[in-house]
Amino acid sequence: MNSTTKSSKLLVAIAGAQLAGLALATPAARAETDAAQAEAEMIKTIGFVPSFAKAFPKSALPGIWEEVKGFELNKSTALDGKTKDLISLAIAAQMPSWLTAWSYAKCAKASGATEAQVQEAVMMSAMARHWSTFFNGMQLDETKFRAELAKLRENITKAMASGAKPPAPITITDAKSVYKDVEQSFGFVPEFVRRFPPEALPGAWLNMRNVEMNPQSAIPGKLKSLIGLAVSSQIPCRYCVIADTEFAKLEGATDREIAEAVTMGAVARQYITLVEGLQVDEKAYKRDWERLTSGGGQKKTAAAPTGKTTRVAKAD
Repeated sequence: MNSTTKSSKLLVAIAGAQLAGLALATPAARAETDAAQAEAEMIKTIGFVPSFAKAFPKSALPGIWEEVKGFELNKSTALDGKTKDLISLAIAAQMPSWLTAWSYAKCAKASGATEAQVQEAVMMSAMARHWSTFFNGMQLDETKFRAELAKLRENITKAMASGAKPPAPITITDAKSVYKDVEQSFGFVPEFVRRFPPEALPGAWLNMRNVEMNPQSAIPGKLKSLIGLAVSSQIPCRYCVIADTEFAKLEGATDREIAEAVTMGAVARQYITLVEGLQVDEKAYKRDWERLTSGGGQKKTAAAPTGKTTRVAKAD
């Protein structure tokens, strides 16, 4: 066999090997390999592959797990695990998704949240939905809304800087008493308050005053604003996003905390959509979560060295 023939055969062999490699590296094959690796990391991290994770598309599982491992379970992020769980609970509550609200509440409690904090996170979610519905439905003028919001923030900042004791709240009996209380709190009565039906205004204002604006409630003001922002972002409600961002900053939230709150809203929305849309088995889902939140899963982070240990992954 001459050298030319040998070279030709070698090239054919190389080409054949390359084609075989390409065949093995098809998108479907890569998806199978990446999914298997993700499942192996889950087993290493939490002890097993939850049934709901097995229902997810194999092509999506690596990305889902990587987001959970790298962000949601990461205890080095600006927001701690409890905060992320309460945000996720708020998202689930208003979608609504009874099943994931149940599991996120368990996660939040496993991360240290009290029953009062769980209740308040759900209430903040309900209020965000309530006001976003009104703002969008009434098609408020955004330029005027922003101007009034700036005025409101300026008045609140001045009041905080003065160190003066806040005025005693007015007893609410009707819309007129609400206008007085709002003016006393904000320095003026915003348009959205005046446009709200007077018969419904007393109850709506009491919720805002007694829950969202209450510094003595179960959840700190900054977290309440971040919950509102996350919920508003995925409704979506531009008015509420603008307002909750301003209020969160007023309470001391950083740009990073704001970005993480919105991201957690997105992560939770994706997970909930998959669980609901794929109609995962409820009994198996609950069994998996009982195991994960009771310590039945391995609470180690070998696959995610920066992951938190207060609870284990949801693969969301």
